[in-house]
Amino acid sequence: MIACACNKILMGKQSNLGPVDPQLNGIPAAGVIEEFRKAYEEIKQDQQKILVWQFIIQRYTPSFLGQCENGIAWAKDFVRQQLEDNMLAKYTDKSQRAERIVTALTDFSGNKAHEKHIHFDECREIGLEVELLEDNQTLQDLVLTVHHCYMHSLMNTPAFKMIENQNGAAFVKHLGTVQMPMPGTR
Repeated sequence: MIACACNKILMGKQSNLGPVDPQLNGIPAAGVIEEFRKAYEEIKQDQQKILVWQFIIQRYTPSFLGQCENGIAWAKDFVRQQLEDNMLAKYTDKSQRAERIVTALTDFSGNKAHEKHIHFDECREIGLEVELLEDNQTLQDLVLTVHHCYMHSLMNTPAFKMIENQNGAAFVKHLGTVQMPMPGTR
């Protein structure tokens, strides 16, 4: 979702994006809707199927299906709007392009899982503005240097999250505590 809000996406050959599929308490919203529709159709065809489906469906709270539907709609609307306002703003057919991208990124039955990897070629194929990091060696070296510094820090300290801005202000989270240096210190 964040990548779709940019003017372009810079990816390495090994990089990938994931689908836009809202998760509610670790459960894919689109999977819940798909499962519920399947249950409805099977029960409509054969009333005996309710004996099997009742144990699955009873796990859902009264508003859970609505939350899933709202989460899906919000994700689609947000990504569509971000694409139209940013990455696709220069195109006269930006709405159609955005719709194609949103459809590809939110296709639960096609993507199958939240962990699906959408590689550079597929990102470009669905219409995202993507550039390879390897096409600019200077930038690649700089990006990898920052990446390796953070990876070294994350592997050799109790930190598990680090954010730093261009002014040297940092947010470091580790073992349930937050360390925030004063602005201008590192």
